[in-house]
Amino acid sequence: MRRILLLALLSWLGAKVATAQTLPILSQNPTGLRWRQLRTPHFRLLYPAGIDSAAQRTARQLELVHGPEGATLGVTAPPIAVVLQNQTTISNGFVTFLPRHAEFFTTPEQGNSLGTIDWLDQLTVHEFRHVNQFDKARQGFGRVLVPLLGDGGLGVMAVGVPQWFFEGDAVGTETAFTRSGRGRIPSFNVGLRANLLAGRLYNYQKANNGSLRDHVPNWYVLGYYLTSYAKAHYGADVWDRALTRYYRFPFYPFSFSNGLKRTTGLRVEKLYARTMHELDSTWRAEQAARPAPTPVRELAGQADTRVFTQYEHPQYLTDSTVVALKSGLGHIPQLVVLGRQGRERKLFVPGLVNIPDMLSAAAGKVVWPEYRYHPRFQQRVYSELKVLDVQTGKLTRLGKGQRYAAAALSADGRRLVAVQTDASYHHVLVVLSAETGAVETVLPNPRNDFYQQPRWTADGRIVTVALSAAGKTLQLIDPATGVARDLLRKVKVNLTNPQPWGDYVFYNSPHLVGRDGGDGKRYFTPGVDNLYAVSLRGGRNYQVTNRPLGAYHAAVSPDGRALAFQDYRATGARVVELPLDSTAWVIVRAPQHDTSDPYAEKVADGERIGYKIAGRLSSADSSGPRYGVRRYSPLAHAFNVFSYGVVQSPGGDAVSLGLRSQDYLNTTQVFAGLSYDQTEKTFSGLGALSYQGLPLVIDVEGEYGGRNAALYTDRNLPLDSLRRDQWRYARLRAGVRLPLTLTRSKYLQGLTVGSFYFREQVYDYDLPVRRRTEVSPTRPLNAVQTYLSYAAQLKQSARDVAPRGGGTLLATWRTTPFGSGLEAEQFGAQASVFAPGLGRHHALRLRAGYQWQDQAQYQFSSAISFPRGEGYSSFDKLYTSSFDYYLPLAYTHWSLGRWLYVQRLRATLFADVAQGNALVPNGQVRVDYRNAGGDLLVQFNVLRLRTPVEAGLRVTYSSLLRDVVVEPLAFSLRL
Repeated sequence: MRRILLLALLSWLGAKVATAQTLPILSQNPTGLRWRQLRTPHFRLLYPAGIDSAAQRTARQLELVHGPEGATLGVTAPPIAVVLQNQTTISNGFVTFLPRHAEFFTTPEQGNSLGTIDWLDQLTVHEFRHVNQFDKARQGFGRVLVPLLGDGGLGVMAVGVPQWFFEGDAVGTETAFTRSGRGRIPSFNVGLRANLLAGRLYNYQKANNGSLRDHVPNWYVLGYYLTSYAKAHYGADVWDRALTRYYRFPFYPFSFSNGLKRTTGLRVEKLYARTMHELDSTWRAEQAARPAPTPVRELAGQADTRVFTQYEHPQYLTDSTVVALKSGLGHIPQLVVLGRQGRERKLFVPGLVNIPDMLSAAAGKVVWPEYRYHPRFQQRVYSELKVLDVQTGKLTRLGKGQRYAAAALSADGRRLVAVQTDASYHHVLVVLSAETGAVETVLPNPRNDFYQQPRWTADGRIVTVALSAAGKTLQLIDPATGVARDLLRKVKVNLTNPQPWGDYVFYNSPHLVGRDGGDGKRYFTPGVDNLYAVSLRGGRNYQVTNRPLGAYHAAVSPDGRALAFQDYRATGARVVELPLDSTAWVIVRAPQHDTSDPYAEKVADGERIGYKIAGRLSSADSSGPRYGVRRYSPLAHAFNVFSYGVVQSPGGDAVSLGLRSQDYLNTTQVFAGLSYDQTEKTFSGLGALSYQGLPLVIDVEGEYGGRNAALYTDRNLPLDSLRRDQWRYARLRAGVRLPLTLTRSKYLQGLTVGSFYFREQVYDYDLPVRRRTEVSPTRPLNAVQTYLSYAAQLKQSARDVAPRGGGTLLATWRTTPFGSGLEAEQFGAQASVFAPGLGRHHALRLRAGYQWQDQAQYQFSSAISFPRGEGYSSFDKLYTSSFDYYLPLAYTHWSLGRWLYVQRLRATLFADVAQGNALVPNGQVRVDYRNAGGDLLVQFNVLRLRTPVEAGLRVTYSSLLRDVVVEPLAFSLRL
């Protein structure tokens, strides 16, 4: 009992000397870029110097779609800023209202979903539809809320709109307003098609919220078909009418569904059921009309089908072995070797793969591109090549600081060809040494065609997909002369993944082709990607495969006897083979027509003006008006207030009355607010500024407020000395941070070092005593904190519950070096190591920490973790260690009506050991902790919101209290 009472005297709640990190680190461009801006009637385009031609074209296209794209939503979007990000090789784009603007990443993607339109054109059409979707919220209750909250009110208004609507409706718009769009590309819907034809019709909860066991098509796919079904059956303006009803008062559960029902008579569950029924009927009829599928043999050793797993992009290593990229819900992407006999063999786990939609292997080597972030400025992302020697395991990094995308090895393994899009949006093919990475040739491209997935022929020429304003074709290029020859006429049909073999080039295409079936009937294969071949000599076209769901990525064995490719299944793609026999191929017409989709043309018909726009979107860069260009200074535009009124503080821990500001280039953030403490019934004002445009992040934060607290002035019984006081405090924090991204392998790595000054002063403090964690009424606190944080963690699959490799380190030093005011000092360090557990998705963590402090006048908050189940006690020396074992218990699809959907149960078993030593007047007190317990957590979705939430209970046995402590675990979002 004596030890517990003594411990109570030592248990001071640590003062939270806040680091100057209220404002988060954002992605910035490198310093030194010269920015430009051009203005159109409805847009303000910001871009780095050097990409002027693409910026002018993008501005014209944005103006072209401004009015028509909002028509079916009943929206005329107010002017908006658009930022062209050309320092990154990531292919992306987004629209946000925090602050309201759009960003287009200018490097095109290499995958199938680009179709036959220019990358920036696709971004223009897709992302501007998001602008109209968000601005739809300015009606109804939004006419009150948005003026009160600023553009942040758009997000509050749209919280009940499912994510599938935003993305699916935008895919429908790109399909209606362009000659291509993902709605016309079979690889976009192949997962949903596979599920339905396999009888896997999931309920709406699972389709909306996802699964950790089965493949559930993403928001884009689900949303495209749900929104398109509604447009096809209830009119192109159906979502205008449904959202108008929703925005009248969106703040009750399922208001979006109710708005849809009042418009169409269908709640979202019924809309989903009818859409799936119609798709199922259509796709089964198409399947029944096709000839018998081409027989294939699946390579041995590929994973079982209980958990969704894919094997993609096959390439032969030898006549009997194939390398492929394996991924899925239970695996991080990894290269594996498959054979005609035996089990698969893990070859290598790459880092941040630049999804090339292709691999290349030759002469015992494999090549692929990987992203490499600039250590400090995360908007600068390189794409470098990794070459793996299969026999020796040697990994070579080529093209340091370059922008290489899809790459292929020559047959002898000595040369590489890669696609490169530079910062000015110019596309070229680059030939380089596979040994040193030295550039040998940059092939001319005066028309700036976009190249995809190049390959070498046996005689040293290059075959590639070439996209121009006229459409797509396959080109054969002589690298010695730069002369290119089209193998097909330019068509508005998706062509991908060329693979030369002898006098032929295989390729993927979904184009409608007809052939005689020998029974007097003409057979067509709509809606499915298959393998075709074109003759280099006569130009004839052949259909090589007829697979029911799609055949992708042809690869020919070195002896020329077998053809391997990726065959899609509901359980994931598999690598299959068939004998390579050109006499079995069927002569077909050259590609002429795009694939038939159940809704693509109906959606386009509803957007009649889209036909005219689709043609104008394909115009050359030089056509149309040219807008005036001016210099743009990020510092001169640093302050951009986007949210005000009741706003959430950037730290996410309070709601305040104030404002938030952030410039479009993420260099300057400002937060100013007035908050109310409901416990002490006091107000405080907070202002924070973070400038992140330099290598060092500069943070300044000030706070002034009131305290209202009570304190016992003595510890004698009876406890009748409680006194209350009100006082004021002023705090200032200022410091610098250097955040670094160090990822270069399968381990995600980051390092942050920083230092900041902290000052706190109190006024009007009248109590005769104070807590040891509070600043003295007569002596301010002037402290400096320096810290280092490092983490290296193995990438996780969707089913992993914790990292299965890596470690972390946090070291903190706090001191009062100025010789005035309160004096204290503290050093703390804590390290963790992660390792695999006994099961596939199990993990364990070993953690140890040490903290020393001189706390004669003041106690800092803890710098290391304290044993679970205990209140924090401030010791002069503290040693801690812990063991955690993480394991999943069940992957579920439990639904409670429309309210709850449970995806996973997991647990953590832990043990904490600690020793605390404290100096007291009569010597030293030692307190030992030997605690153990477990956490039980449930991952679930509420109200059909797609972002999962985790919550649960913690049960701990306290060796000090000799009792069991039960604590609820706070909600945590898993983004």
